Amino acid sequence: MADEIIMKVRTEDPIDFTVANAIAIPKGSMCKMTDERTAVLSNGDTDIVAGVTARDKIASDGRTQLAIFRGGICEGTAGVAGVTFGKAIITDSSTSSANRLVDADVGSENIVGTCLKTAASGARFQFELNPIVVNLA
Repeated sequence: MADEIIMKVRTEDPIDFTVANAIAIPKGSMCKMTDERTAVLSNGDTDIVAGVTARDKIASDGRTQLAIFRGGICEGTAGVAGVTFGKAIITDSSTSSANRLVDADVGSENIVGTCLKTAASGARFQFELNPIVVNLA
């Protein structure tokens, strides 16, 4: 899969989330939460991040649970604007694939984690996966 997110250091076990039987979700995909412990593929910059899939989910295989990592050190791909060491990062779906990541703007609400290496657009880098929802309202 293009831009697969690779778990480098597991700091916690993955958690099972409910997923649709009919949908394929590749290993290493960023997912978003749509309901209580229910996840789908991420497709927006403001998604409530569930985490990164631990394995492939094959379409119509009868499975409705998928293990998703919510913590660890991962390797990902920088989006169009790149990423900066020490900054919070978010998905970059508006200008790249949902698995690409960019620096979060001030006031961003749905953080994927923390960048551990500055990287230009398209470059691979490591980050700490630690999904956080900041309620600004």
